[in-house]
Amino acid sequence: MNDIRRTILWVIFGFSMVLLWDQWQIHNGRQATFFPQSKPPVAATPAAATAVGAPPVAAQTPAGSAQIAADVSSKPAAARERVAVSTDVLKLTFDTEGGSLVQAEFLKHRDLKEAGKNFVLLDESKDRVYVSQTGLIAGAAGGTYPTHKTVMAIAPGERELKEGADELVVKFESPEVGGVKLVKTYILKRGSYALGVKHEIVNNSPAAVAPQLYLQLVRDGNKPVGEDSSFYSTFTGPAVYTDAKKYQKVEFSDIEKNKVEIEKQSENGYVAMVQHYFASAWLLGDGIKRDLFMRKVDNNLYSVGMITPLEALAPGSSKTVEARFFVGPQEEKLLETLAPGLELVKDYGWLTILAKPLYWLLDKLEHFIGNWGWSIVALVVLLKAAFYWLNAKAYASMAKMKAINPRIMEMRERLKDSPQQMQQEMMRIYREEKVNPMGGCLPIMIQIPVFIALYWVLLSSVEMRNAPWILWVTDLSAKDPYYILPLLMTLSTMLQTALNPAPPDPMQAKMMWIMPLIFSVMFFAFPAGLVLYWLTNNILSIAQQWIINTRMGVPPQFNLPKFK
Repeated sequence: MNDIRRTILWVIFGFSMVLLWDQWQIHNGRQATFFPQSKPPVAATPAAATAVGAPPVAAQTPAGSAQIAADVSSKPAAARERVAVSTDVLKLTFDTEGGSLVQAEFLKHRDLKEAGKNFVLLDESKDRVYVSQTGLIAGAAGGTYPTHKTVMAIAPGERELKEGADELVVKFESPEVGGVKLVKTYILKRGSYALGVKHEIVNNSPAAVAPQLYLQLVRDGNKPVGEDSSFYSTFTGPAVYTDAKKYQKVEFSDIEKNKVEIEKQSENGYVAMVQHYFASAWLLGDGIKRDLFMRKVDNNLYSVGMITPLEALAPGSSKTVEARFFVGPQEEKLLETLAPGLELVKDYGWLTILAKPLYWLLDKLEHFIGNWGWSIVALVVLLKAAFYWLNAKAYASMAKMKAINPRIMEMRERLKDSPQQMQQEMMRIYREEKVNPMGGCLPIMIQIPVFIALYWVLLSSVEMRNAPWILWVTDLSAKDPYYILPLLMTLSTMLQTALNPAPPDPMQAKMMWIMPLIFSVMFFAFPAGLVLYWLTNNILSIAQQWIINTRMGVPPQFNLPKFK
C-alpha cells in the first residue's frame, strides 16, 4: 500500500500539471498540447495597413449581428495626417482619417524584445494592425454619414500634456456627409489609461436623421511578438461583458468558423481586445442600448464592437454621446474602478475565487516589502504556514510509512508468490502500527487548487513585467537568463524524491524519478516569478518534511534511483 499511496500522489500531481499545462494552452487562444483539436489555417498578415474594415452595415436584423464588409479603398495619402499626442503615461497617434487611434505606446512599460523601446499595443503598420475606430452608420431610414473612412480636420491645440496640467483635449471635426457632421473629442488625463471620448452629432440637413454610432476595435489574428512559442501562450482575442452573460471571450478561430455565441443586445457592459498583460476596451454608460458584434473583417483582420442607435435628430439639432476608451495594462485595481467586470480581462480562469484574494495579499506584501520577488517568497511562506498542520499531518503519515517500510518490503519479498496473503499481512501491519496508508493524500489534494490559483496570479499579473528580484533576475515575467532558478528547482524536486522511500516495484521506482524530472524541464521555459514560487514551495516542503521525520525518530535517508 505504501507504493500505491505514492503512485496515487504522483498521479494527482501529474494530472494536475497536465490540466494546468493544457488549460494554459487552450485557456485562451492556442492549440492544446495534450488534447489538441484540428487547427484552422492561419491567414497571412495584411500587406497594407489600409486594409481595415469598412463601417458596419446597418440591417433590419439586430445591429449586433451586422456585417462589417472588407473595404481596402482609402482616401489619397495626401488627405491624411498622423498626429502624435502624449501624456505622462501614454503616447498616442491619431489618424485624421476618421479620427481613429492607430498607435498606443506605454511610456512606463518597456518592450521586452527591443531594449530601450517602450511597449506598443495599438499599431497600424505593414507588420501589425490593431486600431480603434468609431463613426456613424445609417439606421432603418437609410442615409450616408461620416465614418472612420471620412477624413477629418483636427482642431489646433496642445499636443503634449504640460507640467502642471491635468488634462489634454484633442478634437476632430468631419465635413458634412449627408447633411450630418461628426465632432469627435478625446480627453486625456494625467496618469490615466482611460480616455474620455465625446461624439457630437450635428444635423445640418433639412430633414430629421436617425444615425447609429459604432465603436469598434480591429486587429489581426496573429499572436503578439514573443508569444508564438508552444511553451508560452496566453489568450489573445476579443471579449465582451454584460450583466446577463458576464465575461465572454472568443477565439479568432471561432470567429473564423462563425461559432460566436455572445449576447447580441444589452444596456450595459463593454467590448474589448485582450492579450497577455494588456487590453483595450470601449466603455459605454449603463442604460444605453447597444448591439454587440464580432466578425472577421478581412484576410486576417477581426473586429469586436458595439452599435448604439440614436434618437431622431431634428434639423439644426445635435446630440452628444459620451464613452470611454481604455488602452493600458491589466492592473486589477485600476480596472475595477473603470467599469463593472473590466477586471475580468485579467483572466484567472476557473480558480478566480481563490486567485483574487491571493493577488490582494500579494499586492499588500509588495507594498510592505517593496520587491515583487521577495513578496512571492513571503506569500508562499504564509501559505505554507496556513497549511502547516495539514502538511504536518501528511508528513507524519509519510514518516510512519517510512518507519515501517523495511517490514513491508521484507514481507512483500517473503510473500511475493501469495498476493492474497501479502495483502492481509500488510493490512495487519497497518492496524498494529496505527498507520493510514492514504493519510498523506488528502492534505496535499486540498492544497493543490490554492497553489494552482497562485500560479495563475503570477502568470497574469502585469506587475511582474520588468520587475526585478535580485542580481541576475531583472524581470520576473521573463525566463531566467542563466537558468539558475530552473536548475535549483530541478535539484529540489530530485531531493524531495530522494527523501521518500523507494518503492519495491522497479517500474514505480523509475516513475518516481522520471515524472518530476519531466515536469521540471517544463519550468526552464516558464517566467522566473513562477519558478521562484515553485522553488520556494519545494524548499519549505523539504524543510518541514525533514523536521517532522527527525522529530518522529525517522532520520532522513536519501534513496537514489536504480534503473537496472
